[in-house]
Amino acid sequence: METKQMEIKEMVGEQALLRIFIGESDRFAHIPLYEALVELFRKEGFAGATVLRGVAGFGAHSMYHTDRLLRLSSDLPIVLEVVDSKERFDAVLPQVEEMMDGGMITMEKVSVWRYARKRDA
Repeated sequence: METKQMEIKEMVGEQALLRIFIGESDRFAHIPLYEALVELFRKEGFAGATVLRGVAGFGAHSMYHTDRLLRLSSDLPIVLEVVDSKERFDAVLPQVEEMMDGGMITMEKVSVWRYARKRDA
């Protein structure tokens, strides 16, 4: 079975880190945008993706969002991080941008020192 996923040995070394900054209330096709993006990266065989939920932040409109009890926000910051090759990101970024309505995307070079599956018990 052919897979789009990068081989483990190919992942070690210089790669790219893509960060997508969105809000928790952002949607795509009636589902949370972060879920749709994670599914896109999984379906495309990327090495992995992690969604981080912020406790506070603001974006382009300078509206402050926080999880404090007195100012409970339903739109907390979400950061999606994905590490893979720049070429793989270049191929999928147009689709990612079509899914987004606002937000920010950053990319930087990273050095991957280890990328391994857990050993079978």
